[in-house]
Amino acid sequence: MTIIDLSTFFNNTAKLAELDSYIEKAKKLAGEGDDVVLTGAAPVWLYLRVAHAVHGKARKLIYRSPVTGDVAIFDHSPY
Repeated sequence: MTIIDLSTFFNNTAKLAELDSYIEKAKKLAGEGDDVVLTGAAPVWLYLRVAHAVHGKARKLIYRSPVTGDVAIFDHSPY
């Protein structure tokens, strides 16, 4: 399982101008066919864009927060 903490991608404030670099970093970390967890304090637009970018790379994507716990976003596992 790969955990991607989006709060580590930027200092203080995420910037739309840096979105491409955030996406590339997330795709590298996600690998191919792994279960991926997205977590950390980050704007919703960053979560949505990263989730879209790792679709097709990750086998399973989970959103994790202290409030909701784990929430499955997609699961393409055949089991």
